Amino acid sequence: MMHLLRHTLTAAALATTLTATAQNDYQKSVKASYDGHIFKPEQVDPTDARVAQLKAPPGFKITKFADKLEKPRMLAVAPNGDVYVSNRDKGTVTLLRDTNKDGKADQTKQVAQADNLHGLAIKDGKLYVAAIRDLYVADIQKDGSLSPLKRLYNDLPDAGQHPNRTLNFAPDGTLYLSVGSTCNACDENNKENATLLQVKTDGSGRTVYAEGLRNTIGFGWHPRTGQLFGFDHGIDWLGDEQQHEELNEIKKGGNYGWPFVFEDGKANPADEPPGGQTYEQYAAKTVKPKLLYKAHSAPLGMVFYNGKQFPQEYQNDAIVTMHGSWNRAEPSGYKLVRVHFNQQGQPEKFEDFVTGWLVDGDKAQFGRVCGIAQHADGSILVSDDANGVIYRVAYAKK
Repeated sequence: MMHLLRHTLTAAALATTLTATAQNDYQKSVKASYDGHIFKPEQVDPTDARVAQLKAPPGFKITKFADKLEKPRMLAVAPNGDVYVSNRDKGTVTLLRDTNKDGKADQTKQVAQADNLHGLAIKDGKLYVAAIRDLYVADIQKDGSLSPLKRLYNDLPDAGQHPNRTLNFAPDGTLYLSVGSTCNACDENNKENATLLQVKTDGSGRTVYAEGLRNTIGFGWHPRTGQLFGFDHGIDWLGDEQQHEELNEIKKGGNYGWPFVFEDGKANPADEPPGGQTYEQYAAKTVKPKLLYKAHSAPLGMVFYNGKQFPQEYQNDAIVTMHGSWNRAEPSGYKLVRVHFNQQGQPEKFEDFVTGWLVDGDKAQFGRVCGIAQHADGSILVSDDANGVIYRVAYAKK
């Protein structure tokens, strides 16, 4: 179903046409207006015929690895090929096994449950699971089941608008946890919101690694250089073409601008920088994005490819799930995107990788791609949290 709204509200409200007026200590007024829209494509079934028309580069094949999973979110793959998937709404972690190696799960078993389970990461035979305020760990048993969840932390920041905590291990074994903002754009009270945290896995503490990140769900390390990259969500209600999604090289101590400045230093007039700073002064202290992607596409999962199944030219490139827009007149996202990295380990350009989840003239969708992981066999698994499917992207051409 298509929803289009157009009206004027204050900056404190969710608005389709936004008028923001802010005052600093000197009572200098600021006024800006933006024209925005809501468009949510109708959801239709992911039939076999629709899956068959998905478009990928020559030699690639997309199939269903599993379906009827309700709302699968994040994915983690064990070295033996066992797949773990979270369902935030039900608070579950489910084990999926492909015992006959035919590219489709033939065993499904719920292995954990607690409120709001979402982010997953595997290290040294243990599964780490993030909820909103809690971080858990469990031992992975030989049959793929888990020991009872052990709580490591219970004081992560409150959720607000972005409850989707995600986890990933750095090459040196350090655990990183992404904590989104509580709002679209505001000055957070808790300094751990809108950050990337480094977390000690013995429960003894955590530190802020980078700040000013509105909602960086997908992040990872370049396989060759070890540099950390993440895809941050842009601010809503700045118009159909703003704010672009930001691909950042995330550095220790870096400030990435949210909520005061965005992209290459543009001002967000609804939120003025602290301490009487001008937008220009604040922007000069922030780290600028490496690349910008179409506004409101909603990047969620990101994985660097280092498997042996895809052609050699895919090595060390990133594959990103674009969950899909709702805050623009024409939809963006609803696809997998490849990020090309050069020999120096820097991102150069974007390229569509798998498309076709938007159908009927982009008025309907049968896939809001979400989590992503590289399988042990070198294929890529992608979850769809709107239609209950996990897709398998494999290279079949010999």
